Amino acid sequence: MPQSEIMALPGHAERDGLLPYNGPAFVDKLAELASLIERNTGSDGIFDTTIPSLRLIRSSKSSLPVHTIYEPAVVIVARGTKIVMLGGDSFTYGPSAHFVVSVDLPVTSRLLQASPESPYLCMRLGLDPAQVLEVIKGADLAGEDARELKRGAFVDRTSPELLDAAVRLVKLLDTPREISYLAPLVVREMYFRLLSGGQGGAFKQIALAGSGTSRIAGVIARIKQDFAKTLHIDELARMAHMGPSSLHRYFKEMTTLSPLQYQKRIRLQEARRLLLTEAVDAADAAYRVGYESPSQFSREYARLFGLPPISDIRKLREETEQGIG
Repeated sequence: MPQSEIMALPGHAERDGLLPYNGPAFVDKLAELASLIERNTGSDGIFDTTIPSLRLIRSSKSSLPVHTIYEPAVVIVARGTKIVMLGGDSFTYGPSAHFVVSVDLPVTSRLLQASPESPYLCMRLGLDPAQVLEVIKGADLAGEDARELKRGAFVDRTSPELLDAAVRLVKLLDTPREISYLAPLVVREMYFRLLSGGQGGAFKQIALAGSGTSRIAGVIARIKQDFAKTLHIDELARMAHMGPSSLHRYFKEMTTLSPLQYQKRIRLQEARRLLLTEAVDAADAAYRVGYESPSQFSREYARLFGLPPISDIRKLREETEQGIG
């Protein structure tokens, strides 16, 4: 396996990371997962499947940086390499590594290794905190240490057992009649493998009521629901059972942004979506996402995306027509 596909932990050089499993059996399982994803996609894109919360992703070209919101999920890569940037942290992962997101995070991502001959292939399993909690209780893991997760994401080495379960889950797409019964069992097994892995203590925080992760997740859900409205920090703090200063500290540790900065990021990304997909001008998009000043909107838009709204949208459309990105 190429050295460049060794996973890198945030803030550390590759020498501080974990070497991939590279035995023949592990490599064969990666190849099997890649083949299954290829067969169930066939073209570039993000594909929903008949298994709830499972998506398959294929891309045949490396990409320019993309601003997006990552929802709670575990991503297991079969081929290719990706980097995700969250504030000052970066997470690089490829085959032998998986990426876990515990709360909705505004990130910048970029595909580093992908080509028509060797496309980027991965599976994304959305996380259900209630089901994770069931596994914690059923496997008698509740008493084990749960390490507080500072950031809302982490990279960990994919064990042979987790990879095997991932292959069996995707393989169920070939036998639709078995999905309703077997898929939930395999998903529970994957949760168990994640809880038993090197970052199991952090993964546990996703499900535990009252943990910093779960409280910040609730605040994020409220901000996303009411992103166009005025944000009241005191109200959010009461909802999280925290003081305003504690909320600010925990929120920034997990997302690298303050609650107000997070709301601004959501507003700007939604405005960009509106400009790309609907017949609106910049001023209309600004008002629809909660800005009262179009000039302030344009300044903050350019600060995040590098260009004023109209120039940015024109550039994005040109890149799409040329097959870039």
